[in-house]
Amino acid sequence: MKRYEALAADIEASIRNGTLKTGDRLPSVRHTGQSRGVSASTVFQAYYLLEARGLVRARDRSGYYVTGGGLRDAPPESTLTSRPADGPMSLDVSDRVFDILEASMSRKVVPFGSAFPSPLLFPLARLGQFMAASAKSLDPWSTVDDLTPGSAALRRQIALRYLADGMQVPVEEIVITNGALEALNLCLAAVTRPGDAVIVESPTFYAALQALERMGLKAIEVPTHPGEGIDLGALERAIAAHQPKACWLMTTFQNPLGSLMPDAKKKALVELLARHELPLIEDDVYAELYFSDRKPAPAKAFDTQGLVLHCSSFSKCLAPGYRIGWTSAGRFARKVARQKLMSTLSTSAPAQLALAAYLEKGGLDKHLRKLRQTLAMQQATFAQAVGHYFPEGTRATRPLGGYFLWVELPARVNALDIHRKALALGISVAPGPIFSATRAFTHCLRLNYGHAWNAQSEKAMRTLGRLVSEAAGGTA
Repeated sequence: MKRYEALAADIEASIRNGTLKTGDRLPSVRHTGQSRGVSASTVFQAYYLLEARGLVRARDRSGYYVTGGGLRDAPPESTLTSRPADGPMSLDVSDRVFDILEASMSRKVVPFGSAFPSPLLFPLARLGQFMAASAKSLDPWSTVDDLTPGSAALRRQIALRYLADGMQVPVEEIVITNGALEALNLCLAAVTRPGDAVIVESPTFYAALQALERMGLKAIEVPTHPGEGIDLGALERAIAAHQPKACWLMTTFQNPLGSLMPDAKKKALVELLARHELPLIEDDVYAELYFSDRKPAPAKAFDTQGLVLHCSSFSKCLAPGYRIGWTSAGRFARKVARQKLMSTLSTSAPAQLALAAYLEKGGLDKHLRKLRQTLAMQQATFAQAVGHYFPEGTRATRPLGGYFLWVELPARVNALDIHRKALALGISVAPGPIFSATRAFTHCLRLNYGHAWNAQSEKAMRTLGRLVSEAAGGTA
């Protein structure tokens, strides 16, 4: 346990045993630091962690105060590794996924099933100013010079972000795309042919399954732990038995589990794949949404062979709707650029220039700090509400970043039935079967905590808990 975690644990114990009561002011950062012999930074991290858990709240120029919200217990954590069927599987998922998602795409629906955080969390007005300026000053020749790889200015800013994270990524290796999903699809097309098999996690992001289906590829689902990601032993056995051509994995805040693969495990993953000369398509769109004091390293950071095709975007952390993503594709960068040239050709020039200017002058890191703090607090509130309203036997992940909770309901509950009943009452959820090639996880839900908690959210969670309790054979 780190120092700030130990301090937070002590304060939490004092809150739960009644020594500190709702409304009490915590000691000042300076006083706590002196009494515990730790730095102010350590105290702030502890207070931020308690705030994320819903136990304390900051008041402007007044300090931190105990709240009552954290006294509702979150449900027990999910700890079981999945057990998918062995071997390559043909896919037939797109219609099912589309039907479920289409039914949830309405502003009138409480968006627990949404794949996106609230657009109100992002500096869209500030970005709009950069967009207007970039459109006015657009060099006509830039629309030709930067046609397929993307804006040189934006690629340079992305390379600088990699450098700040300790990675040397040449600008020439970066290809700008129409969102991360295009980057992922281009990478998949660059390293596979129809009929090939691709390893995915279990459960996995439904868009990965849809992409494999569209390209005539087969999926090999590999056991995955809700805390630490894919099982490396099972992965190596699957490689030996089925000779896949690529892996599509989320190593950081995986969708839907929220799992975070530790750095040592990411390094071991990259080394394992290098031994087999197997490309890794790394979907890393949530990396900036971490709640700890350090950004997790991607698997790309441990790649010495150019086998990791790292994909990300600004959609989840800065600019939803701008549809600007990228890939740093290692030894496959030229193949990916050719795929881009043969498909969508280019990405919006004004949007690229606006983001390049914002990254240089707009205060991205300040925005990200506020965003992460907001999401951490909302996670605590949502988790506590699940623990309060859902029946005994419910478990949920507690991710260290992102904006999804994976909720395991009592075994007899059918998530698709819950989805249909909830939607009829104006509440969307993402049922577990859409995250599996075999329609597994029938008693699981993915819930989005990326939207503000309010009276409507509270009422919706209470209703959802009632539906689950009735399905489980109990009462709410």
